[in-house]
Amino acid sequence: MTGTLAPTQPLTAADRCDRCGAQAYVRVVLNSGGELLFCAHHMREHDASIRKIASEIQDETSRLQESPAASADEER
Repeated sequence: MTGTLAPTQPLTAADRCDRCGAQAYVRVVLNSGGELLFCAHHMREHDASIRKIASEIQDETSRLQESPAASADEER
């Protein structure tokens, strides 16, 4: 039941997991119309039950694998 949300803004550092308050990397739009935000850990933990009630899932957990850009000090 995953799909592309249109138009949906990317998740930011201000978006927090509804379970623990960590940075959210997954937005779940519920069949009932609401939405939940999850960190990668809680999405993995509750994946099966979440997919039963979700109409859309915006998964940005791949961003956890990205390397941060080098700072000016590191380039010298």
